[in-house]
Order: sequence, then structure tokens, then C-alpha cells
Amino acid sequence: MERRKVDILCVQETRWKGSKARSIGAGFKLFYYGVDSKRNRVGVVLKEEFVRNVLEVGCELEEKERFWSELDEVMESIPTGERVVIGADFNGHVGEGNTGDEEVMGKFGVKERNLEGQMVVDFAKRMDMGVVNTYFQKREEHRVTYKSGGRRTQVDYILCRRGNLKEISDCKVVVGESVARQHRMVVCRMTLMVCKKKRSKIEIEKKTKWWKLKKEECCEEFREKLRQALGGQVVLPDDWETTAEVIREKGAGCVIWKEERR
Repeated sequence: MERRKVDILCVQETRWKGSKARSIGAGFKLFYYGVDSKRNRVGVVLKEEFVRNVLEVGCELEEKERFWSELDEVMESIPTGERVVIGADFNGHVGEGNTGDEEVMGKFGVKERNLEGQMVVDFAKRMDMGVVNTYFQKREEHRVTYKSGGRRTQVDYILCRRGNLKEISDCKVVVGESVARQHRMVVCRMTLMVCKKKRSKIEIEKKTKWWKLKKEECCEEFREKLRQALGGQVVLPDDWETTAEVIREKGAGCVIWKEERR
């Protein structure tokens, strides 16, 4: 991920059981979910700066209809103004071409659409999303997300709200990266405006540059102002607090302030 400058990576067919999150080093955190069987285990790896925005959801993937129903509920619970990006192995082929479905996908899928792929397209229509992989013209080698023996197809997709498609500049399969057996890495380049926490207002403490009293002109000016403030008295008053306040006040008047940030 560091080498390819990938901030968010969706993985599937993993070996982790349970539902947990853990740091994996280099500033990345892994969220994963896995049932007892060796299949249908999935996860997502994020840079630490995106971790606080993670919406954790557990879905049973054994029944396709139940999966889509639960995913619908999750999407409907998210405010329409929030950016949503879904990356997953949907085990479906949306197919090449987009006749009749131009509003949710491009022309650059792989092979023919099947029932599971139609479910992906129907979901995109219901939720006003776009199938990102299909909008970018690439060689087939950079569109095929799954290879096993003689099988070459596209089952891993990235979806986002149609209103955010303009933020995506590229999406392709990266050849040669071993992420998981048979599945290949799909990289989507998306420009995000991350809101940074506002810095607290800097407090400025003023300090008097007493060392300037070493200069004769400043020293003489200070003596004169102090003498006037004390009413011409030669002997200082017994009340030290009053005297100290007079000294500070008159010192500030003839000695330049120094500002220090803290």
C-alpha cells in the first residue's frame, strides 16, 4: 500500500476469523470480519487518518437476498450528503456495455452480465451510485479482477455516489501485486478533502525587556517617570505591592514589550 500510495484497501477471502480491528504497522489499521468457514472472510485496511470515519457493519453473506437487504438498510441510514465508497467482491458480472444502464455504469466491464451482476446494477440504481470500475477504458488485463486457471472475469467492484464520480480520476487493476490468491488489487484514485482540526488560538504573553535599562537613555527616562509617580519622594513607600505595581507600569511605558507565544 505504501509503494502504490493506496490509502484504503478492501480484501476478501482472508484467513481471519471473528470481527475485530487492529493496527498492522506503517500507519495502517485493519478491520476484518470472518465466519467459521474458510470462505467469505473480508476486511478493509485504512490509513490511520481515515479510521475515525469508519462505519462498522456486520452482514451475513450466505444468503444473497439478505445481504442486499441489509446493505440497503445500511445505505438508507447514512445521510445523503455524506460520501460513501463501497469496495467488495460481489461475485457478480455486470458485463461489458451499458445500454439502458448509462446512469449507473460505464461501458468497460468484462464479458456478459449474470444474475448476481444484475443485482449489483439494481442496487446502484436504488442508491443512486455508480460502478466505478466500468467508467475507465483499460486493456482487459487491467479490468479482470479474478483469475483462476482459465477463468478471467470481473467480480470485485468499487461503487460510490454518482455525485462523487467527478472526484475519481482513475480506477484499474494493478497487475503483479499479490494481495490474495486469485483476486487482484483494484486501485481507485479519488481526491478527498480531509477536514483538519482547527488549531487552538495561540496565547501571547507579553514580557518587559528589562535589559534595555542598561542603556543610559532608557534608564534615565525610567528614573524620571518613577520619581513622578511616587510624588517626588526619595524614599520608597512601605507598601511593596504598590511600589512594585508602579515600577511595572512605568517600566512598561519606557521599555519595549516582548511578545512570547505559548
